[in-house]
Amino acid sequence: MKIDEKYSADNVKDHDCCAVRHKMRTDEEKRVLITRLKRVEGQIRGIERMVEEDAYCPDILIQVMAATSALNSFNKELLACHIRSCVASDIKEGRTEAIDELCMVLQKLMK
Repeated sequence: MKIDEKYSADNVKDHDCCAVRHKMRTDEEKRVLITRLKRVEGQIRGIERMVEEDAYCPDILIQVMAATSALNSFNKELLACHIRSCVASDIKEGRTEAIDELCMVLQKLMK
């Protein structure tokens, strides 16, 4: 059975976490994640302006590295939230296939 099949709504009943491809986040989780995304959005707009204004290439590259770092911080925050809530809950309920999904996601993130 593929991971997507393991986590289909037919195979997981009454579970409010990631297993049915939805996650109810607390207001605080949303606030932290949205704040990080808005920071990245501002950085991207700044990079766009730099290109439009013919900024020096190394200056643009430095800003791209900053935006990349901000996205990585977003990923770390979201991953930590996922592990603490969805993965931990699934394991406690005997759904150890969440570990396989987590490993797959980590492999993609580390490319």
